Amino acid sequence: MFQKIAILGAGLIGASILRTAHARKLAKNLVAWSPSEASRKFCLSQPWCDGVATDPAAAAEDADLVIACTPVDTIAPVLAAAAPSLKTGALVTDVGSAKLAIHQALQDVIPPRAVYIGSHPMAGSEKAGPGHSSDTLFQDRMCFVTPASNSSNGLAVRTLTGFWLDLGMRVVEVPPETHDAIVANNSHLPHLVAAALANVMLRHPAQWGSLAGMGLRDTTRVAAGSPLLWSGIVSQNRGEILRALAELQEELGEVSRAIQANDPKSLGAFLAKAQAWRSAL
Repeated sequence: MFQKIAILGAGLIGASILRTAHARKLAKNLVAWSPSEASRKFCLSQPWCDGVATDPAAAAEDADLVIACTPVDTIAPVLAAAAPSLKTGALVTDVGSAKLAIHQALQDVIPPRAVYIGSHPMAGSEKAGPGHSSDTLFQDRMCFVTPASNSSNGLAVRTLTGFWLDLGMRVVEVPPETHDAIVANNSHLPHLVAAALANVMLRHPAQWGSLAGMGLRDTTRVAAGSPLLWSGIVSQNRGEILRALAELQEELGEVSRAIQANDPKSLGAFLAKAQAWRSAL
């Protein structure tokens, strides 16, 4: 699809894009930059990376597609550093899990000769770093493409959509503000719930965790994610996350009242609704 793809941030997601694009022959030249020297050295030793740049601008030079894969709160500064090197017609995207703040921050950063459209591949792991990357990470997973509501870059949207499809993903196109409302509920809230449950367990003897079944492990798996990464995500989507937390508190209040009243009918209805939703999922 492209002569050159530049990945800015070669962690789990960035390195997995490189690996998958190499495996599927989506570019003639795959170049990476990472703020981590260890990640740069790792990528340089791999057959799926054609070169490693010393800074974002050097990586972005002559690239047809530039993808920022750094933590969400550093995406705008990284793309600002790359902006002077963007060629005419370059397509720029990112993989941040909060979109509206990034769109707003990049309005005066990406030069008119290039086109920015946001992306968010819903793929990842609680594990980090290029050593955990995979060329199957994106297979059959969902990816958001988030052009601004007033965007007129239809061709660029189709090109970017085609790229994610060729990585094996399913793609949905929504405005950035709609994306942020969706992921606040289906991604950001579950992470905070998992963290809260883990912190409840910390109030009790450590042995209690070792005596648990798979339910506790399944429910708290994502709490093993990077605190630094997730602090940035939450700060970028505060408003929508607060709304989601308010809805969660309403649900917890409902079940608490049913238990306090010793009301098996209300408790059963609460659990049955949840069972039906999870079964459909």
